[in-house]
Amino acid sequence: MRKFLLVVVLLAGWGSVHSQTPMKPTCVLVSLTVKPEMRSKVAPVMQQEVTDTVQAYLDGKILQWYSRADGTGVVFLLNATSVEDAKGIMGALPLDKAGLVDLQFTPLAPLQPLKRLLGPKQ
Repeated sequence: MRKFLLVVVLLAGWGSVHSQTPMKPTCVLVSLTVKPEMRSKVAPVMQQEVTDTVQAYLDGKILQWYSRADGTGVVFLLNATSVEDAKGIMGALPLDKAGLVDLQFTPLAPLQPLKRLLGPKQ
């Protein structure tokens, strides 16, 4: 397992250095943290936030979501092909609408250097 992870890490770094064109994102990772000065305003919004978040999941907009282990927020994996799409999804949720959270967006794409492990196309 360690060898496999090492290969993936090395290929990921090598691919980013040598890639000619940016990859098209297939999903977007979003990190949500509550603004420190807004913590007291979060509780009244949470019931609607949970309802709308579950609906976004059922609509296929949210693929996965997790609590951060350090307790500082939530991480979402969104079914979005651009940061703009992800901002639209998150902007529809009450916490973001109310300006209570900071959001960081990271577009994700398939690990293209893995193609090199497959050899030439046949």
